[in-house]
Amino acid sequence: MLRKLFKFHGGVKPATHKDAATASPIVTPPLPARLKVPLHQSIGGTPRPLVKAGDKVLKGQRIGGADGNVSSAVHAPTSGTVLAVEPVVTAHASGLSTLSVIIEPDGEERWIERQPIDLRATPADEIRDYLRDQGVVGLGGAVFPSHLKLKASREKPTRTLVINGAECEPFITCDDMLMRERAAGIVSGIRVMRQILGAEEVIVGIEDNKPAAVDAMTLAVQTAGLDQVSVVAIPTRYPAGGAKQLIRVLTGIEVPHGARSTDYGVQCFNVGTAYAIHEALELDQPLISRIVTVAGNVGQPRNYEVLFGTPMNELVALAGELPGTDAYIMGGPMMGFRMPAFDVPVVKATNCVLVSSPSLFPPPPPEMNCIRCGECAKACPADLQPFELYWFSRAKNFGKAQEYHLFDCIECGCCSYVCPSHIRLVDYYRFAKSEIWARERDKDAADAARERFDFRNLRQEREKQEKAARLAAKAAETRAKLAGESGDDDKTTSSAKPSQAEEAKKALIAAALEKARQQKERAPVPPRNTDNLSADKQAEIDAIEARRAAARQEAE
Repeated sequence: MLRKLFKFHGGVKPATHKDAATASPIVTPPLPARLKVPLHQSIGGTPRPLVKAGDKVLKGQRIGGADGNVSSAVHAPTSGTVLAVEPVVTAHASGLSTLSVIIEPDGEERWIERQPIDLRATPADEIRDYLRDQGVVGLGGAVFPSHLKLKASREKPTRTLVINGAECEPFITCDDMLMRERAAGIVSGIRVMRQILGAEEVIVGIEDNKPAAVDAMTLAVQTAGLDQVSVVAIPTRYPAGGAKQLIRVLTGIEVPHGARSTDYGVQCFNVGTAYAIHEALELDQPLISRIVTVAGNVGQPRNYEVLFGTPMNELVALAGELPGTDAYIMGGPMMGFRMPAFDVPVVKATNCVLVSSPSLFPPPPPEMNCIRCGECAKACPADLQPFELYWFSRAKNFGKAQEYHLFDCIECGCCSYVCPSHIRLVDYYRFAKSEIWARERDKDAADAARERFDFRNLRQEREKQEKAARLAAKAAETRAKLAGESGDDDKTTSSAKPSQAEEAKKALIAAALEKARQQKERAPVPPRNTDNLSADKQAEIDAIEARRAAARQEAE
């Protein structure tokens, strides 16, 4: 049955450059000499290290424990020895370091003991916790922990499960090859996700420039005997692989600004994520590798199943790196990032290592002034006003930029692609977002400091009041005690009380004077160590004693 398809706003049609990397099957590269496995590879908290230098680890052993609910565990990609747990420059445009576990493989590939769980007898909450501990995250690029997306909303149950196989970015073919060669595993993961979410229907969306993948997925669905699961070929147009754009094409639902697809009963997962869920739940195999496309300035573009932590330069060398390479790009030419070094490790977000050269990606022409032609607005798939966002971001008017829905920008690069003035618009949007996030963090820190200061003042004021109350209670108790003692002698008049106090004071003064007089009459203490003195020293002592005697006489 043919399915009615819809269109999304904007989009572009860049050259795909996909044929070369799909000519050969997926291969597994040899073990590298070192695996540098970053602990932070997904959205959320950084997993806490569970190993230390010198420890022996097995393949699949957990080396980083999930830090909170919005986090995901990290596992050893192979068996070997932990050389160090230290910061390493990671695969991120910032060039910053992140805490990583450096493993020296022993070549034995010894697995941990594996035992798949019983999906039918295991509650959904335990399955989600299991996926968190298996390190499963979204492999479409966002690396959001999958166990959180598999939690159905009570207010709006999931009606449609969308599986994203569009893979619209040029050069990238990892999902295409995964669907061609491992469609049965993807369908198995789809069955599990559908069971957890309780979805009524499943739609697998694949761009129509991947006919082999469409045929493979269709056959796998038919073989599995799943009902209400359809494989749909959609028109090739970038960025059809964006979640909101794919949902629009397949269902006609247009998710508005500030809303989520789950508000409309739709949830979207990548085909790579579905396969990772299949491996985690049905094979008890944590996420330790993924399919990565190596393309660009190489002799043999290809897809590899790469262990996380593999240095990118060792992977690129297998594809025959050509002279003239000036950078590695993680991702495609539209949304990818230049890597800070050639030996940064492959991580869960690495779907492609695009080898750049000046001949393949020449330096962009110099920017010219914006002429407000509106071409960027026509191409924007999020239906924004990119030229307005550009002006406000450039002027650092971040409040106005947010009014124009800056954070609905998916940074697809369509606006920069069509800009006749060669303005790198996405760079301005990324700058504005980072500044807003930084200011929000500073504001949160200032608010927290102010709350601590106010609490400190309140605590000190409370302590003062409590101390004053204790002193007042003690004084009242003393007064009550004195009043009770004075009540025993009713004959004592008020005029007699001051005279008694004066008499006591005089007695104390007299006792002090008597003590001083007795000390004065006491025989002086003879000096010590005065034997065998010289004549000069004896004369000096006699002079001192004479002065003391004279002083005593004057005092008397």
